[in-house]
Amino acid sequence: MTERTDEALDATLILAALDVAVCVVDFSGATVWSNARLQALEGVARQRIASECRAFLDKRASYAGRRSLGPDDQTPVSWGPIEVSNADQSTWYELTAGLDPSGKPFGPGSRAVATVRDVTTARRVRLQRETLARAGEELVRLDREAIRKMNAHERLKLLESKIVGYNRDLLHFDHFVIRLLNEKSGKLEIVFSVGLPTEIEDLDIFPEAENNGISGWVAATGQSYICRDVNADEKFLPGLSGAKSSLTVPLRLHDRVLGIMDVESCTSSAFSEEDRYSAEIFARHIAIALHMLDLLVAERSTTNEAVSKRVDSEVAEPLQDIVREAEWLDKIGSADPEVQRHIERIKTDCDAIRRRMQDVTSGPQTLLGVEEAMAHRAPDPLLVDRWILIADDEPKIRRVIGDVLRNRGSKVVVVDNGGAAIQYLEACERGEYPPFELVISDIKMPDRNGYEVFAAVRRCLGQVPVILMTGFGYDPHHSIVRASQEGQRAVLFKPFQIEKLLEEVRAALHAVGGEAPGA
Repeated sequence: MTERTDEALDATLILAALDVAVCVVDFSGATVWSNARLQALEGVARQRIASECRAFLDKRASYAGRRSLGPDDQTPVSWGPIEVSNADQSTWYELTAGLDPSGKPFGPGSRAVATVRDVTTARRVRLQRETLARAGEELVRLDREAIRKMNAHERLKLLESKIVGYNRDLLHFDHFVIRLLNEKSGKLEIVFSVGLPTEIEDLDIFPEAENNGISGWVAATGQSYICRDVNADEKFLPGLSGAKSSLTVPLRLHDRVLGIMDVESCTSSAFSEEDRYSAEIFARHIAIALHMLDLLVAERSTTNEAVSKRVDSEVAEPLQDIVREAEWLDKIGSADPEVQRHIERIKTDCDAIRRRMQDVTSGPQTLLGVEEAMAHRAPDPLLVDRWILIADDEPKIRRVIGDVLRNRGSKVVVVDNGGAAIQYLEACERGEYPPFELVISDIKMPDRNGYEVFAAVRRCLGQVPVILMTGFGYDPHHSIVRASQEGQRAVLFKPFQIEKLLEEVRAALHAVGGEAPGA
């Protein structure tokens, strides 16, 4: 008897020392024995574990009811593994149950023996990787028909919504930002952001390891960085108000760093090495998706120009034949003034077709419908005496837009670069120049991009409307997305019809004040 008592004591000690929770549950679902680790679990978790053990015994009984209950019974003797959680699902456990190994035939007196392991971390990692796999597939999966109908702005907005959504699932951030390298200015410019304070948006961050915060260091080195305590990390620049930790990873395309992704949390040490691993993989998907969208824009621009030139080439010969026929008719002469008028009309129309084809084939360096728009010189009540600033580095485009608006009564200032536009806006803010009621700006200019002009308008003139323009949807600095996050609405893609510009101008001026004074 003493020997059996010692064996039972040894077994109890061993079970107590195991790094797993162990319990024995009877047919009624009552726990008849458990070690200290199981007893330390939350009450709801213990109840769920007992319930699963009871379900196992019930299932075993259903099998046994269809078979003999003798010692040769071969029905299943194990259950699981299955996952159960505590009340708020903050902790998850893996449960595996088996029959009491006493060797007795299965019956109402049988009991289940369960082992329970904490799998919270493993489960979180598994779910995170599953989410990561879905996210990567979604970012690079482009529905050809849907994407074809979208302009560059709409494509980027779609990508932004996917990135933000999946980042919330993956990293549970309080603040999120993606910065891309502007190769012209050398800055890391904001493309997408959530919860970013206004003052942080104005920071100039460069891809340098010193004096440019964690983002600059990551972009310069190509290495990810976990900041566990912002107050103790000298690299950290002010970000989210109340931020206590951050994770920053590079956006890499092959060996090239396109930019960075930064997430911040209001909790200290919120990001683990597993988070770093997941974020690095997700960042690669983001870089590929952004690169694909850039390729789509480049392809669209190239295709449009190629098709336009092909059409120009195809119609050149028939047009020339029509002109020759008109010249022949002119040579044989006719006293009928009506015939002469028709001959001149044919020649004029042929010349007009040539000019318009040249405009189309020159791509985004031109506008459409210029002749009709320039011929109209009647004042427009909505445009008369309205101050409008135009910024574009293409001489023909800024001249045409300026002339069309002047012909309709507007007071127009035209500049050939973004820097000059910003100087005028700052002069308005100081009261040195009449405030503009509308700003029209190209996105791609040598010195400043469209977003910088838009931001200057907001800073100097408040909610004065801005119309942005770009060729074939090309937006190398993602000015459209950044401006749209702050209320920008109107964007025109060159080559556009002048009448479309006039529609947008009227809509913008009407929104800020109806008809001009005295109209």
